[in-house]
Amino acid sequence: MANNPATHAPTFLSTLPAGMQELRLAKYVVATAIFVFLVAIPFATVQLGKVWAFIPIYESVLVINDWVTAVLLIGQFMINRANSIRILVCGYLFTALMACMHALSFPGLFSDNGLLGGGPQTTAWMYMFWHAGFPLCVIAYTQLQGVAKGSTRRAMVVGIAWTVFAVCALTLLAVVNNAAMLPSIMDGNHYSSAMKGVVATVWLLSVLALAFLWRQRGRSVLDLWLMVVMCTWLCDIALSAMFNAGRFDLGFYAGRLYGLLAATFVLLVLLVENGWLYARLIETSSELQRLVIADPLTGIANRRAFDDALAQEWRRSQRNGLPLSLLMVDVDNFKLFNDRYGHVGGDNCLRAIASVLVHAAQRSGEVAARYGGEEFVVLLPYLDASEACQLAGRICAAVAELEIPHAQSPVAAYVTVSIGVASVLLGKTSTEQAEEPPVVGFGPVWGPTALIMAADEALYTAKKTGRNRVYDGGVIQQGMPRDVSQPQMSG
Repeated sequence: MANNPATHAPTFLSTLPAGMQELRLAKYVVATAIFVFLVAIPFATVQLGKVWAFIPIYESVLVINDWVTAVLLIGQFMINRANSIRILVCGYLFTALMACMHALSFPGLFSDNGLLGGGPQTTAWMYMFWHAGFPLCVIAYTQLQGVAKGSTRRAMVVGIAWTVFAVCALTLLAVVNNAAMLPSIMDGNHYSSAMKGVVATVWLLSVLALAFLWRQRGRSVLDLWLMVVMCTWLCDIALSAMFNAGRFDLGFYAGRLYGLLAATFVLLVLLVENGWLYARLIETSSELQRLVIADPLTGIANRRAFDDALAQEWRRSQRNGLPLSLLMVDVDNFKLFNDRYGHVGGDNCLRAIASVLVHAAQRSGEVAARYGGEEFVVLLPYLDASEACQLAGRICAAVAELEIPHAQSPVAAYVTVSIGVASVLLGKTSTEQAEEPPVVGFGPVWGPTALIMAADEALYTAKKTGRNRVYDGGVIQQGMPRDVSQPQMSG
């Protein structure tokens, strides 16, 4: 689609404004169709061979295209409940059903007089009813635009029922009563004099539908391509029933090819739109997922994402007997920093530190997250206590190198951080044991919570012993649970 989905609220062909790219493409299609039409007119009466396979192929493709178009439009109706879309659904359903009846009545295709019988006039009248009904639906579509929405699914069912009834009634009229109520418009395989008046009326209905579409204000993409459909439809009728002499001449074949094109345009645009909407859905889903797991201030992982990652890495460590380390990072004297430089300065400081942490935690499975306030955590799968302490030291140095002024800090002239380190090396256990949730509350604690508690206690010690340093809380041991009610001092 030419329109940028990020800048347009509408999401359907019936509401999406037609852009310059769509307008340019529609002009090329119409210009090409008119050029071929003008070239074909002098040869329209040239008699060609009777290719009986052409009729069922043409009708089958037409029916499938119209059915799929109707189904896609029903999907849009179920969301926006617009009466105009409901009428258009009925229009495409009408053409699909009438094409079926037209094929069944075609003389010589399935039987000498067609499966529906009724004589030589039946198929011609079915064609006229078919090509008069769709423009009437398009006219109704234009008149219902802007009318208050709110149609129900029941209204759609009623519309479909009336469409089926209309097709049955017109088919019955063409088959049973054509001799008594309808003039003869076919003389064998050629047109009678009465055909001119009938086909002129049908053709003018299409002109009228095109005029109503042209007058639409704020033309949508759907309006634009319906105009292309009606232009092609006019070429179809003109070649098939006005400039040719009868069945199986060049005009007969060329006109029906135009009919296939007319049935394809809106379908193709709907399929493109569906692909565009699906791509937008994936993009929106990814963005929502990012918002769910990202901290809105710093852009790094949030507490929820960290909890999920810690639980996953704990289970992996327990299954495979691999080390797992955690850094708890706190900005030294951050309240004093906020009091001196304001919340905007504090936010910028947190973003800068988050950038350092993300740069430090780049290996597979490593996660840097904002734990809350001025506290951050860095999850380090596969690193033992010694390696985790080395990385923590590099983080302290990198934050100091930022040289973010902190005039109120009793530690240094610049912003510094304190880091508590905790590690665990779990023996291999069964999957069932690995999946057991930790016991959280007062009393013994084991599992990911124990690692967090150990890192938090190490951080507390780092702050208590002077800040701007790393404190190693040691390796917590499986089978030696920590007690929430009696915090332990490491080191």
